[in-house]
Amino acid sequence: MFSTAKRLGARAALAGVLTAGFAVPGALAQGVLRIGMTASDIPLTTGQADNGGEGMRFTGYTVYDGLVNWDLSSADKPSDIVPGLAESWTVDPNDKTKWTFKIRPGVKFHDGSDFTAESVVWNLDKLLKNDAPQYDPRQSAQGRTRIPAVASYRAVDPMTLEVVTKAPDATLLYQLAWIMMSSPAQWEKLGKNWDAFAKTPSGTGPWKMTLFAPRERAEMVPNTNYWDKARVPKLDKLVLVPLPEANARVAALRSGQVDWIEAPAPDAVPSLKAAGFKIVTNSYPHNWTWHLSRIEGSPWNDIRIRKAANLGIDREGLKELLGGLAIPAKGFMPPGHQWFGKPTFDVKYDPEAARKLMAEAGYTPQKPLAIKVGISASGSGQMQPLPMNEFVQQSLAEVGFKVDFEVVEWNTLINIWRAGAKADISRGVSAINYSYFIQDPFTGYIRHLQCNLAPPNGTNWGYYCDPAMDKLFDGVRNAFDKTDQEKILKQVHEKFVDDALFVMITHDVNPRAMSPKVQGFKQAQNWFQDFSQITMGTASR
Repeated sequence: MFSTAKRLGARAALAGVLTAGFAVPGALAQGVLRIGMTASDIPLTTGQADNGGEGMRFTGYTVYDGLVNWDLSSADKPSDIVPGLAESWTVDPNDKTKWTFKIRPGVKFHDGSDFTAESVVWNLDKLLKNDAPQYDPRQSAQGRTRIPAVASYRAVDPMTLEVVTKAPDATLLYQLAWIMMSSPAQWEKLGKNWDAFAKTPSGTGPWKMTLFAPRERAEMVPNTNYWDKARVPKLDKLVLVPLPEANARVAALRSGQVDWIEAPAPDAVPSLKAAGFKIVTNSYPHNWTWHLSRIEGSPWNDIRIRKAANLGIDREGLKELLGGLAIPAKGFMPPGHQWFGKPTFDVKYDPEAARKLMAEAGYTPQKPLAIKVGISASGSGQMQPLPMNEFVQQSLAEVGFKVDFEVVEWNTLINIWRAGAKADISRGVSAINYSYFIQDPFTGYIRHLQCNLAPPNGTNWGYYCDPAMDKLFDGVRNAFDKTDQEKILKQVHEKFVDDALFVMITHDVNPRAMSPKVQGFKQAQNWFQDFSQITMGTASR
Protein backbone atom coordinates (compact mmCIF):
# COMPACT_ATOMS: atom_id res chain seq x y z
CA MET A 1 0.00 0.00 0.00
CA PHE A 2 1.12 3.59 -0.51
CA SER A 3 1.95 5.90 2.35
CA THR A 4 -0.89 8.34 3.01
CA ALA A 5 1.58 10.70 4.63
CA LYS A 6 3.76 10.72 1.54
CA ARG A 7 0.77 11.39 -0.68
CA LEU A 8 -0.48 14.24 1.51
CA GLY A 9 3.03 15.63 1.65
CA ALA A 10 3.25 15.66 -2.13
CA ARG A 11 -0.10 17.43 -2.34
CA ALA A 12 1.00 20.05 0.17
CA ALA A 13 4.23 20.65 -1.71
CA LEU A 14 2.40 21.12 -4.98
CA ALA A 15 -0.19 23.35 -3.35
CA GLY A 16 2.69 25.46 -2.08
CA VAL A 17 4.05 25.78 -5.59
CA LEU A 18 0.64 26.91 -6.79
CA THR A 19 0.12 29.50 -4.09
CA ALA A 20 3.67 30.75 -3.65
CA GLY A 21 5.57 30.33 -6.87
CA PHE A 22 3.12 29.75 -9.72
CA ALA A 23 2.08 32.66 -11.88
CA VAL A 24 1.04 32.97 -15.50
CA PRO A 25 1.67 36.32 -17.18
CA GLY A 26 -1.43 37.75 -18.77
CA ALA A 27 -3.64 35.46 -16.72
CA LEU A 28 -6.67 37.72 -17.18
CA ALA A 29 -6.04 38.55 -20.83
CA GLN A 30 -8.87 37.78 -23.24
CA GLY A 31 -8.13 34.85 -25.52
CA VAL A 32 -5.56 33.14 -23.26
CA LEU A 33 -6.14 29.42 -22.49
CA ARG A 34 -4.10 27.95 -19.61
CA ILE A 35 -3.97 24.16 -19.39
CA GLY A 36 -2.87 22.08 -16.39
CA MET A 37 -1.16 18.95 -17.72
CA THR A 38 -0.56 15.69 -15.84
CA ALA A 39 3.13 15.77 -16.81
CA SER A 40 5.67 16.86 -14.20
CA ASP A 41 7.63 18.89 -16.73
CA ILE A 42 7.15 20.59 -20.08
CA PRO A 43 7.49 17.80 -22.67
CA LEU A 44 10.49 17.89 -25.00
CA THR A 45 9.99 20.77 -27.45
CA THR A 46 12.43 19.84 -30.23
CA GLY A 47 9.97 17.82 -32.33
CA GLN A 48 9.77 14.29 -30.89
CA ALA A 49 8.07 15.02 -27.58
CA ASP A 50 8.61 12.85 -24.51
CA ASN A 51 5.99 12.26 -21.78
CA GLY A 52 4.08 9.81 -23.99
CA GLY A 53 0.86 10.76 -25.77
CA GLU A 54 0.36 13.85 -23.61
CA GLY A 55 3.70 15.20 -24.78
CA MET A 56 2.70 14.75 -28.41
CA ARG A 57 -0.68 16.35 -27.67
CA PHE A 58 0.82 19.53 -26.24
CA THR A 59 4.29 20.06 -27.74
CA GLY A 60 4.08 17.74 -30.73
CA TYR A 61 0.96 18.40 -32.81
CA THR A 62 0.83 22.03 -31.70
CA VAL A 63 4.24 23.29 -32.86
CA TYR A 64 4.82 20.58 -35.47
CA ASP A 65 3.26 18.49 -38.22
CA GLY A 66 4.01 15.07 -39.66
CA LEU A 67 3.88 13.94 -43.25
CA VAL A 68 0.66 12.31 -42.09
CA ASN A 69 -1.63 13.99 -39.54
CA TRP A 70 -4.71 12.91 -37.59
CA ASP A 71 -8.14 14.31 -38.41
CA LEU A 72 -9.19 15.87 -35.09
CA SER A 73 -12.21 17.77 -36.39
CA SER A 74 -15.01 15.48 -35.18
CA ALA A 75 -16.21 14.33 -31.77
CA ASP A 76 -18.71 11.89 -33.27
CA LYS A 77 -16.52 9.30 -35.03
CA PRO A 78 -13.14 7.65 -34.48
CA SER A 79 -10.26 9.69 -35.92
CA ASP A 80 -8.32 8.53 -38.94
CA ILE A 81 -5.19 9.72 -40.65
CA VAL A 82 -5.24 12.48 -43.29
CA PRO A 83 -2.61 14.16 -45.46
CA GLY A 84 -0.33 16.50 -43.55
CA LEU A 85 2.96 17.80 -44.91
CA ALA A 86 2.58 15.18 -47.64
CA GLU A 87 -0.47 16.07 -49.72
CA SER A 88 -0.64 12.56 -51.25
CA TRP A 89 1.14 9.21 -51.41
CA THR A 90 1.19 6.08 -53.53
CA VAL A 91 2.53 2.53 -53.19
CA ASP A 92 4.30 0.96 -56.17
CA PRO A 93 1.92 -1.81 -57.35
CA ASN A 94 4.89 -3.91 -58.49
CA ASP A 95 6.94 -3.39 -55.33
CA LYS A 96 4.87 -2.72 -52.25
CA THR A 97 7.93 -1.78 -50.22
CA LYS A 98 8.28 1.44 -52.24
CA TRP A 99 6.22 4.49 -51.26
CA THR A 100 6.21 7.89 -52.97
CA PHE A 101 5.11 11.00 -51.07
CA LYS A 102 4.27 14.30 -52.75
CA ILE A 103 5.29 17.18 -50.50
CA ARG A 104 2.71 19.91 -49.89
CA PRO A 105 3.88 23.04 -51.76
CA GLY A 106 4.28 26.43 -50.11
CA VAL A 107 4.75 25.24 -46.53
CA LYS A 108 7.22 27.19 -44.41
CA PHE A 109 8.75 26.59 -41.00
CA HIS A 110 8.13 29.19 -38.30
CA ASP A 111 11.55 30.71 -39.03
CA GLY A 112 10.51 31.34 -42.65
CA SER A 113 12.54 28.57 -44.30
CA ASP A 114 10.92 26.23 -46.83
CA PHE A 115 9.70 22.73 -46.04
CA THR A 116 10.89 20.26 -48.72
CA ALA A 117 11.62 16.58 -49.22
CA GLU A 118 15.19 17.32 -48.10
CA SER A 119 13.73 18.55 -44.79
CA VAL A 120 12.15 15.13 -44.29
CA VAL A 121 15.42 13.34 -44.99
CA TRP A 122 17.17 15.62 -42.47
CA ASN A 123 14.51 14.86 -39.83
CA LEU A 124 14.65 11.11 -40.37
CA ASP A 125 18.44 11.27 -40.11
CA LYS A 126 18.16 13.07 -36.74
CA LEU A 127 16.37 9.94 -35.44
CA LEU A 128 17.93 7.06 -37.36
CA LYS A 129 21.53 7.98 -38.28
CA ASN A 130 23.79 7.98 -35.23
CA ASP A 131 26.61 9.61 -37.20
CA ALA A 132 24.48 12.43 -38.65
CA PRO A 133 25.49 15.89 -37.36
CA GLN A 134 21.87 16.56 -36.34
CA TYR A 135 21.37 13.16 -34.62
CA ASP A 136 19.66 13.73 -31.26
CA PRO A 137 19.65 10.84 -28.76
CA ARG A 138 16.67 12.30 -26.86
CA GLN A 139 14.52 12.58 -29.97
CA SER A 140 15.76 9.26 -31.30
CA ALA A 141 14.64 7.59 -28.06
CA GLN A 142 11.11 8.89 -28.74
CA GLY A 143 10.98 8.37 -32.51
CA ARG A 144 13.20 5.51 -33.68
CA THR A 145 10.94 2.73 -32.40
CA ARG A 146 7.92 4.46 -33.95
CA ILE A 147 9.13 3.73 -37.50
CA PRO A 148 10.63 0.21 -37.52
CA ALA A 149 9.32 -0.41 -41.05
CA VAL A 150 11.62 2.19 -42.63
CA ALA A 151 14.61 0.75 -44.49
CA SER A 152 15.70 3.76 -46.55
CA TYR A 153 14.52 7.16 -47.78
CA ARG A 154 15.61 9.80 -50.26
CA ALA A 155 14.53 13.07 -51.80
CA VAL A 156 13.76 12.34 -55.45
CA ASP A 157 13.37 16.08 -56.01
CA PRO A 158 12.49 18.99 -53.69
CA MET A 159 8.81 18.05 -53.65
CA THR A 160 9.02 14.23 -53.91
CA LEU A 161 10.10 11.79 -51.20
CA GLU A 162 10.67 8.06 -51.58
CA VAL A 163 10.48 5.73 -48.57
CA VAL A 164 11.38 2.05 -48.85
CA THR A 165 10.22 -0.37 -46.15
CA LYS A 166 11.99 -3.52 -44.99
CA ALA A 167 9.02 -5.58 -46.17
CA PRO A 168 5.55 -4.69 -47.46
CA ASP A 169 3.92 -2.80 -44.61
CA ALA A 170 0.45 -1.27 -44.83
CA THR A 171 0.93 0.31 -41.37
CA LEU A 172 3.68 2.70 -42.54
CA LEU A 173 1.38 5.74 -42.65
CA TYR A 174 0.38 5.24 -39.01
CA GLN A 175 4.05 5.00 -38.08
CA LEU A 176 4.92 8.23 -39.92
CA ALA A 177 2.11 10.07 -38.15
CA TRP A 178 4.36 10.03 -35.05
CA ILE A 179 7.31 11.73 -36.75
CA MET A 180 7.35 15.52 -36.38
CA MET A 181 9.33 17.83 -38.67
CA SER A 182 11.77 20.34 -37.13
CA SER A 183 13.47 23.15 -39.05
CA PRO A 184 17.01 22.38 -40.27
CA ALA A 185 17.59 26.11 -40.85
CA GLN A 186 16.69 27.00 -37.25
CA TRP A 187 19.00 24.28 -35.92
CA GLU A 188 21.85 25.66 -38.07
CA LYS A 189 21.09 29.23 -37.00
CA LEU A 190 21.24 28.26 -33.30
CA GLY A 191 24.72 26.80 -33.57
CA LYS A 192 23.62 23.23 -34.34
CA ASN A 193 22.54 22.88 -30.72
CA TRP A 194 19.36 21.05 -29.73
CA ASP A 195 19.31 22.62 -26.25
CA ALA A 196 19.19 26.06 -27.85
CA PHE A 197 16.57 24.81 -30.31
CA ALA A 198 14.39 23.60 -27.40
CA LYS A 199 14.10 27.21 -26.15
CA THR A 200 13.16 28.64 -29.56
CA PRO A 201 11.76 25.71 -31.54
CA SER A 202 10.64 25.95 -35.15
CA GLY A 203 8.17 23.58 -36.79
CA THR A 204 5.43 24.01 -39.37
CA GLY A 205 2.52 23.59 -36.93
CA PRO A 206 -0.41 25.90 -36.09
CA TRP A 207 1.29 27.23 -32.94
CA LYS A 208 4.62 29.02 -32.40
CA MET A 209 6.33 28.58 -29.04
CA THR A 210 7.34 31.92 -27.52
CA LEU A 211 8.37 30.89 -23.99
CA PHE A 212 9.90 27.70 -22.62
CA ALA A 213 10.46 27.51 -18.85
CA PRO A 214 11.23 23.93 -17.75
CA ARG A 215 9.00 22.61 -14.93
CA GLU A 216 7.09 25.89 -14.94
CA ARG A 217 5.31 26.67 -18.20
CA ALA A 218 5.42 26.99 -21.97
CA GLU A 219 3.60 29.63 -24.00
CA MET A 220 2.49 29.57 -27.64
CA VAL A 221 0.87 32.02 -30.05
CA PRO A 222 -0.90 31.36 -33.37
CA ASN A 223 1.07 30.70 -36.53
CA THR A 224 -0.99 33.07 -38.70
CA ASN A 225 0.73 31.75 -41.83
CA TYR A 226 -0.21 28.11 -41.13
CA TRP A 227 -0.78 26.17 -44.35
CA ASP A 228 -4.20 24.83 -43.28
CA LYS A 229 -6.17 28.08 -42.94
CA ALA A 230 -9.09 26.29 -41.24
CA ARG A 231 -6.74 25.42 -38.36
CA VAL A 232 -5.13 28.80 -37.72
CA PRO A 233 -5.73 29.21 -33.95
CA LYS A 234 -8.40 31.64 -32.76
CA LEU A 235 -6.85 32.15 -29.32
CA ASP A 236 -4.30 34.83 -28.55
CA LYS A 237 -2.15 32.50 -26.49
CA LEU A 238 -1.94 28.90 -25.25
CA VAL A 239 -0.16 28.30 -21.92
CA LEU A 240 0.93 24.86 -20.66
CA VAL A 241 1.50 24.26 -16.95
CA PRO A 242 2.87 20.95 -15.53
CA LEU A 243 0.72 19.83 -12.55
CA PRO A 244 1.29 16.11 -11.98
CA GLU A 245 -0.92 15.72 -8.89
CA ALA A 246 -4.66 15.46 -9.55
CA ASN A 247 -5.80 17.46 -6.51
CA ALA A 248 -3.31 20.22 -7.29
CA ARG A 249 -4.82 20.45 -10.78
CA VAL A 250 -8.32 20.72 -9.30
CA ALA A 251 -7.16 23.43 -6.88
CA ALA A 252 -5.58 25.40 -9.74
CA LEU A 253 -8.81 25.21 -11.75
CA ARG A 254 -11.02 26.24 -8.82
CA SER A 255 -8.79 29.22 -8.02
CA GLY A 256 -8.74 30.43 -11.62
CA GLN A 257 -5.02 29.86 -12.10
CA VAL A 258 -5.74 27.56 -15.06
CA ASP A 259 -8.79 27.24 -17.30
CA TRP A 260 -8.56 23.56 -18.19
CA ILE A 261 -7.13 20.47 -16.52
CA GLU A 262 -6.40 17.00 -17.78
CA ALA A 263 -7.64 14.03 -15.71
CA PRO A 264 -9.42 15.70 -12.78
CA ALA A 265 -9.55 13.78 -9.50
CA PRO A 266 -12.74 11.65 -9.80
CA ASP A 267 -14.02 12.52 -6.32
CA ALA A 268 -13.86 16.22 -7.26
CA VAL A 269 -16.03 15.86 -10.39
CA PRO A 270 -19.48 16.29 -8.72
CA SER A 271 -18.42 19.46 -6.89
CA LEU A 272 -16.73 20.84 -10.03
CA LYS A 273 -19.97 20.33 -11.95
CA ALA A 274 -21.96 21.95 -9.15
CA ALA A 275 -19.63 24.95 -9.27
CA GLY A 276 -20.33 25.42 -12.99
CA PHE A 277 -17.21 23.83 -14.48
CA LYS A 278 -17.58 21.69 -17.59
CA ILE A 279 -16.59 18.00 -17.50
CA VAL A 280 -15.88 16.84 -21.04
CA THR A 281 -15.56 13.14 -21.93
CA ASN A 282 -15.64 11.03 -25.06
CA SER A 283 -14.84 7.56 -26.33
CA TYR A 284 -11.09 7.28 -26.43
CA PRO A 285 -8.79 4.72 -28.13
CA HIS A 286 -6.93 3.96 -24.93
CA ASN A 287 -6.65 1.05 -22.52
CA TRP A 288 -5.16 0.77 -19.02
CA THR A 289 -3.29 -2.50 -18.59
CA TRP A 290 -0.53 -4.37 -16.88
CA HIS A 291 2.04 -5.34 -19.51
CA LEU A 292 3.50 -8.72 -18.51
CA SER A 293 7.07 -9.98 -18.55
CA ARG A 294 7.49 -13.22 -20.46
CA ILE A 295 11.20 -13.71 -19.80
CA GLU A 296 12.47 -16.97 -18.35
CA GLY A 297 11.27 -17.41 -14.78
CA SER A 298 8.39 -14.94 -15.02
CA PRO A 299 5.24 -16.17 -13.22
CA TRP A 300 3.23 -14.74 -16.11
CA ASN A 301 4.44 -17.52 -18.42
CA ASP A 302 1.69 -19.64 -16.82
CA ILE A 303 -1.61 -18.95 -18.63
CA ARG A 304 -3.52 -19.97 -15.49
CA ILE A 305 -1.96 -17.08 -13.59
CA ARG A 306 -2.61 -14.64 -16.45
CA LYS A 307 -6.26 -15.67 -16.64
CA ALA A 308 -6.64 -15.64 -12.86
CA ALA A 309 -5.44 -12.04 -12.71
CA ASN A 310 -7.92 -11.05 -15.41
CA LEU A 311 -10.75 -12.79 -13.52
CA GLY A 312 -9.74 -11.43 -10.11
CA ILE A 313 -10.36 -7.70 -10.68
CA ASP A 314 -13.64 -6.03 -9.73
CA ARG A 315 -13.78 -3.63 -12.67
CA GLU A 316 -17.25 -2.31 -11.80
CA GLY A 317 -15.95 -1.41 -8.37
CA LEU A 318 -13.00 0.32 -10.00
CA LYS A 319 -15.38 2.24 -12.25
CA GLU A 320 -17.29 3.37 -9.15
CA LEU A 321 -14.00 4.50 -7.57
CA LEU A 322 -13.42 6.61 -10.69
CA GLY A 323 -16.83 8.27 -10.44
CA GLY A 324 -18.07 6.36 -13.50
CA LEU A 325 -15.28 7.79 -15.69
CA ALA A 326 -14.13 4.45 -17.13
CA ILE A 327 -15.28 1.54 -19.27
CA PRO A 328 -14.53 -1.90 -17.73
CA ALA A 329 -12.28 -3.92 -20.03
CA LYS A 330 -13.58 -6.99 -21.85
CA GLY A 331 -10.37 -7.22 -23.87
CA PHE A 332 -7.43 -5.20 -25.10
CA MET A 333 -9.85 -3.24 -27.28
CA PRO A 334 -13.04 -1.78 -25.78
CA PRO A 335 -16.36 -3.64 -26.11
CA GLY A 336 -17.94 -3.05 -29.51
CA HIS A 337 -14.67 -2.08 -31.22
CA GLN A 338 -14.50 -2.99 -34.90
CA TRP A 339 -11.45 -5.21 -34.21
CA PHE A 340 -12.90 -6.95 -31.14
CA GLY A 341 -13.83 -10.25 -32.86
CA LYS A 342 -15.23 -13.19 -30.90
CA PRO A 343 -12.76 -14.27 -28.20
CA THR A 344 -13.69 -17.36 -26.17
CA PHE A 345 -12.16 -16.21 -22.86
CA ASP A 346 -14.63 -13.95 -21.07
CA VAL A 347 -12.79 -11.19 -19.22
CA LYS A 348 -14.99 -10.56 -16.17
CA TYR A 349 -14.97 -10.51 -12.37
CA ASP A 350 -15.14 -14.14 -11.23
CA PRO A 351 -13.05 -14.49 -8.04
CA GLU A 352 -14.09 -18.11 -7.52
CA ALA A 353 -12.76 -19.09 -10.95
CA ALA A 354 -9.64 -17.01 -10.31
CA ARG A 355 -8.95 -18.78 -7.00
CA LYS A 356 -9.42 -22.16 -8.66
CA LEU A 357 -6.86 -21.32 -11.36
CA MET A 358 -4.42 -20.00 -8.76
CA ALA A 359 -4.85 -23.17 -6.67
CA GLU A 360 -4.03 -25.25 -9.75
CA ALA A 361 -0.87 -23.17 -10.14
CA GLY A 362 0.02 -23.74 -6.46
CA TYR A 363 -1.12 -20.48 -4.83
CA THR A 364 -3.89 -19.42 -2.45
CA PRO A 365 -4.79 -16.22 -0.56
CA GLN A 366 -3.00 -17.78 2.43
CA LYS A 367 0.03 -18.76 0.29
CA PRO A 368 0.03 -16.04 -2.34
CA LEU A 369 2.14 -15.45 -5.43
CA ALA A 370 4.38 -12.43 -4.79
CA ILE A 371 4.76 -10.10 -7.77
CA LYS A 372 6.21 -6.62 -8.18
CA VAL A 373 4.67 -4.16 -10.64
CA GLY A 374 6.22 -0.96 -11.95
CA ILE A 375 3.81 1.98 -11.86
CA SER A 376 3.92 5.77 -12.12
CA ALA A 377 2.51 8.35 -9.73
CA SER A 378 0.92 10.26 -12.62
CA GLY A 379 1.44 10.82 -16.33
CA SER A 380 -0.02 10.91 -19.80
CA GLY A 381 -3.06 8.68 -20.10
CA GLN A 382 -2.31 7.00 -16.77
CA MET A 383 -5.68 8.13 -15.38
CA GLN A 384 -5.34 7.98 -11.54
CA PRO A 385 -2.58 5.36 -11.21
CA LEU A 386 -2.06 5.39 -7.44
CA PRO A 387 -5.65 4.77 -6.23
CA MET A 388 -6.41 2.55 -9.24
CA ASN A 389 -3.43 0.28 -8.61
CA GLU A 390 -4.23 0.13 -4.91
CA PHE A 391 -7.72 -1.05 -5.83
CA VAL A 392 -6.36 -3.74 -8.17
CA GLN A 393 -3.86 -4.77 -5.48
CA GLN A 394 -6.71 -5.32 -3.01
CA SER A 395 -8.83 -7.24 -5.53
CA LEU A 396 -6.00 -9.58 -6.45
CA ALA A 397 -5.10 -10.21 -2.78
CA GLU A 398 -8.46 -11.98 -2.45
CA VAL A 399 -7.59 -14.56 -5.13
CA GLY A 400 -3.96 -15.37 -4.29
CA PHE A 401 -1.66 -12.51 -5.37
CA LYS A 402 0.60 -10.43 -3.12
CA VAL A 403 1.28 -7.31 -5.18
CA ASP A 404 4.03 -4.84 -4.37
CA PHE A 405 4.70 -1.68 -6.38
CA GLU A 406 7.80 0.05 -7.67
CA VAL A 407 6.56 3.65 -7.96
CA VAL A 408 8.50 5.90 -10.33
CA GLU A 409 8.05 9.17 -12.21
CA TRP A 410 6.26 8.82 -15.56
CA ASN A 411 9.28 9.44 -17.80
CA THR A 412 11.25 6.90 -15.74
CA LEU A 413 8.50 4.34 -16.36
CA ILE A 414 8.73 5.11 -20.08
CA ASN A 415 12.48 4.45 -19.92
CA ILE A 416 11.83 1.13 -18.14
CA TRP A 417 9.29 0.24 -20.84
CA ARG A 418 11.77 0.98 -23.62
CA ALA A 419 14.62 -0.87 -21.89
CA GLY A 420 12.70 -4.13 -21.51
CA ALA A 421 12.00 -6.59 -18.72
CA LYS A 422 15.56 -7.98 -18.83
CA ALA A 423 17.23 -4.61 -18.17
CA ASP A 424 18.59 -3.61 -14.77
CA ILE A 425 16.51 -0.44 -14.97
CA SER A 426 13.37 -2.62 -14.75
CA ARG A 427 14.23 -3.20 -11.07
CA GLY A 428 13.01 -6.77 -11.02
CA VAL A 429 9.37 -6.00 -11.81
CA SER A 430 7.43 -8.71 -13.64
CA ALA A 431 4.79 -6.30 -14.97
CA ILE A 432 4.40 -2.59 -15.66
CA ASN A 433 1.22 -0.56 -15.53
CA TYR A 434 1.18 1.14 -18.90
CA SER A 435 -1.71 2.80 -20.67
CA TYR A 436 -1.75 2.22 -24.41
CA PHE A 437 -2.66 4.22 -27.47
CA ILE A 438 -4.75 1.76 -29.52
CA GLN A 439 -5.98 3.78 -32.48
CA ASP A 440 -3.91 2.14 -35.22
CA PRO A 441 -2.78 -1.44 -35.97
CA PHE A 442 0.94 -0.93 -35.46
CA THR A 443 0.87 1.23 -32.35
CA GLY A 444 -2.10 -0.63 -30.85
CA TYR A 445 -0.99 -4.21 -31.46
CA ILE A 446 2.21 -5.01 -33.30
CA ARG A 447 4.81 -3.01 -31.40
CA HIS A 448 3.90 -4.68 -28.10
CA LEU A 449 4.25 -8.32 -29.08
CA GLN A 450 6.17 -8.93 -32.31
CA CYS A 451 9.18 -11.17 -31.69
CA ASN A 452 11.78 -8.95 -33.36
CA LEU A 453 10.52 -5.77 -31.69
CA ALA A 454 11.88 -6.68 -28.25
CA PRO A 455 14.28 -4.00 -26.91
CA PRO A 456 16.38 -2.37 -28.23
CA ASN A 457 14.56 -2.82 -31.56
CA GLY A 458 11.13 -1.90 -30.26
CA THR A 459 8.78 -1.79 -27.29
CA ASN A 460 7.92 -5.46 -26.80
CA TRP A 461 8.81 -4.87 -23.13
CA GLY A 462 8.01 -8.39 -21.95
CA TYR A 463 9.92 -10.27 -24.71
CA TYR A 464 6.78 -12.16 -25.73
CA CYS A 465 7.38 -14.26 -28.84
CA ASP A 466 4.85 -16.50 -30.60
CA PRO A 467 5.32 -17.45 -34.29
CA ALA A 468 1.53 -17.74 -34.65
CA MET A 469 1.10 -14.13 -33.56
CA ASP A 470 3.92 -12.99 -35.83
CA LYS A 471 2.16 -14.69 -38.74
CA LEU A 472 -0.99 -12.70 -37.98
CA PHE A 473 1.04 -9.50 -37.79
CA ASP A 474 2.56 -10.28 -41.20
CA GLY A 475 -0.97 -10.66 -42.52
CA VAL A 476 -1.89 -7.20 -41.19
CA ARG A 477 1.16 -5.66 -42.85
CA ASN A 478 0.38 -7.26 -46.19
CA ALA A 479 -3.31 -6.32 -46.19
CA PHE A 480 -3.39 -3.01 -48.07
CA ASP A 481 -7.18 -3.29 -48.37
CA LYS A 482 -8.82 -2.02 -45.18
CA THR A 483 -11.59 -4.65 -45.14
CA ASP A 484 -9.10 -7.49 -45.46
CA GLN A 485 -6.93 -5.93 -42.78
CA GLU A 486 -9.82 -5.66 -40.31
CA LYS A 487 -10.56 -9.40 -40.64
CA ILE A 488 -7.02 -10.20 -39.54
CA LEU A 489 -7.09 -7.58 -36.78
CA LYS A 490 -10.10 -9.37 -35.28
CA GLN A 491 -8.08 -12.60 -35.17
CA VAL A 492 -5.22 -10.75 -33.52
CA HIS A 493 -7.51 -9.42 -30.81
CA GLU A 494 -9.04 -12.84 -30.22
CA LYS A 495 -5.55 -14.18 -29.53
CA PHE A 496 -4.75 -11.23 -27.23
CA VAL A 497 -7.80 -12.11 -25.13
CA ASP A 498 -7.85 -15.91 -25.33
CA ASP A 499 -4.18 -16.13 -24.35
CA ALA A 500 -4.66 -13.40 -21.68
CA LEU A 501 -1.54 -11.64 -22.92
CA PHE A 502 -2.10 -8.56 -20.71
CA VAL A 503 -3.97 -7.91 -17.50
CA MET A 504 -6.77 -5.96 -19.16
CA ILE A 505 -8.27 -3.61 -16.60
CA THR A 506 -10.16 -0.62 -17.98
CA HIS A 507 -10.63 1.88 -20.82
CA ASP A 508 -10.51 5.63 -20.35
CA VAL A 509 -13.14 8.20 -21.37
CA ASN A 510 -10.51 10.96 -21.27
CA PRO A 511 -12.16 13.34 -18.77
CA ARG A 512 -11.18 16.99 -18.81
CA ALA A 513 -12.48 19.73 -16.54
CA MET A 514 -12.61 23.30 -17.80
CA SER A 515 -13.98 26.74 -17.17
CA PRO A 516 -17.29 27.60 -18.85
CA LYS A 517 -15.33 30.35 -20.61
CA VAL A 518 -13.68 27.69 -22.81
CA GLN A 519 -15.75 27.62 -26.00
CA GLY A 520 -15.59 25.84 -29.36
CA PHE A 521 -13.70 22.72 -28.20
CA LYS A 522 -14.62 19.42 -29.86
CA GLN A 523 -13.10 16.48 -28.01
CA ALA A 524 -11.90 14.17 -30.78
CA GLN A 525 -11.95 10.41 -30.28
CA ASN A 526 -8.18 10.52 -30.24
CA TRP A 527 -5.20 10.90 -27.92
CA PHE A 528 -4.46 14.19 -29.63
CA GLN A 529 -6.69 17.25 -29.76
CA ASP A 530 -7.13 20.37 -31.92
CA PHE A 531 -6.84 23.59 -29.91
CA SER A 532 -7.22 25.79 -33.00
CA GLN A 533 -11.01 26.24 -32.80
CA ILE A 534 -11.11 27.25 -29.13
CA THR A 535 -12.03 30.74 -27.97
CA MET A 536 -12.31 32.17 -24.47
CA GLY A 537 -15.66 33.72 -23.62
CA THR A 538 -16.69 35.79 -20.63
CA ALA A 539 -19.12 33.36 -19.00
CA SER A 540 -18.93 33.32 -15.23
CA ARG A 541 -19.65 30.43 -12.89
